Amino acid sequence: MATRPLGVEVPGAVLTPGRPGAWTTLTRFCRKKPLGAAGGLITLLIVLTAIFANQLQTYDPIATDAASTLAPPGAEHWLGSDHLGRDIYSRIVHGARVSLVVGISSTLAGSILGGIIGLLSGYAGGKTDLIAQRVMDILQGLPLLVLALVMSAALGPSIENVVIAISIPIIPRAARIIRSSVLSIREMQYVEAARAIGLRHVRVAFRHILPNTIGPFIVLCTAQLGSAILVEAALSFLGLGVPEPYPSWGRMLSVSAAEYAQKAPWLVLFPGLAISLAVFGSNLLGDALRDTLDPRLRGS
Repeated sequence: MATRPLGVEVPGAVLTPGRPGAWTTLTRFCRKKPLGAAGGLITLLIVLTAIFANQLQTYDPIATDAASTLAPPGAEHWLGSDHLGRDIYSRIVHGARVSLVVGISSTLAGSILGGIIGLLSGYAGGKTDLIAQRVMDILQGLPLLVLALVMSAALGPSIENVVIAISIPIIPRAARIIRSSVLSIREMQYVEAARAIGLRHVRVAFRHILPNTIGPFIVLCTAQLGSAILVEAALSFLGLGVPEPYPSWGRMLSVSAAEYAQKAPWLVLFPGLAISLAVFGSNLLGDALRDTLDPRLRGS
């Protein structure tokens, strides 16, 4: 029986390195990061709730019913009703849609703008980097909630303005993280080779450096999502967030927290629990992704 000598390739044979499939990668992630998997499951359930809110609701979330005012949790109203007779369960289900739309939109907008600023600042260096970072220092000097409060008060209460108000404080945080990655990547040999063959700086930055910052960008988005949801709830609680009749978790707390908290505690308990689960799930998922995608933390 003829055998093939070692080191001799068989014509037509294609040897490809084995790569784990998506299911294998997911299983390995769940086994190594069970808390991160739990956070991802919570986040997935909230996303599915927001997508299928119309199918999951039991009542119209903005319809009032005087006969059901402050009804306790029961068979008719699973989580009770508020002071206007609106079903708490249906409002929480639709509130997930509002919170996710605002949270994801503001997180992506702030992260993308900040990422572009960090990419250009870190790649250009010199005076461009100095001026850009001093502007980012000014923005980052204010806490996220305070800056969002100022922007929301100036722009007025609406979904679009809330997205803008929350995305602006995220910009300096994203710029700093992406810039730190760019500073190390731009010294790599393949980047120097790209410059040596005469490629334009814009092409080098967006074609060869930007794709290698995807890992930190994903971690940044998942970490900031929980903060964005929490800030949206705080703005709505203060009357500067999503206006009526949109059912927002923070707005539900602002209406009932002071006046009905002792008489009807379910008005505060269930919206607060929804906010806590959303923030808790996104934070767990973000921490697990950070540990997985950051080579310095994989062994920890």
